[in-house]
Amino acid sequence: MSPEILNYNARQSPEHEQICELLATEIARNLKGAEGKIWHAHPVWFLDGNPIVGYSLQKPGIRLMLWSGADFDEPGLNVVGKKFKDASVFYSDVSEIRKTDLKRWLKKAAQIQWDYKNIVKRKGKLVRLK
Repeated sequence: MSPEILNYNARQSPEHEQICELLATEIARNLKGAEGKIWHAHPVWFLDGNPIVGYSLQKPGIRLMLWSGADFDEPGLNVVGKKFKDASVFYSDVSEIRKTDLKRWLKKAAQIQWDYKNIVKRKGKLVRLK
């Protein structure tokens, strides 16, 4: 895991740090070949330069965001907007993380991707990659 991500996790409260550490470990374990780095001040993992999954601290807790998660057909993920294809879930305690769900979501994240990497070039239009 990158030192930047370890540093981000260490800056969280003890409860949130546990969540971040578990998420980072499971993402690294289940999203083979992904590059993890700090992007827009939060940990994000990329496949071929395309953002796939990340997390950030927000008021309700740690938000796990899957960039193409709206197409996963998963009841545990919340889809808020219509313009983008992201979906997310919030965790306020490490015990809320279901590793089997997370593993399934990460597998789908590698299989179902929208091209966020080139969204600016395409003037906000998303194109399905996989």
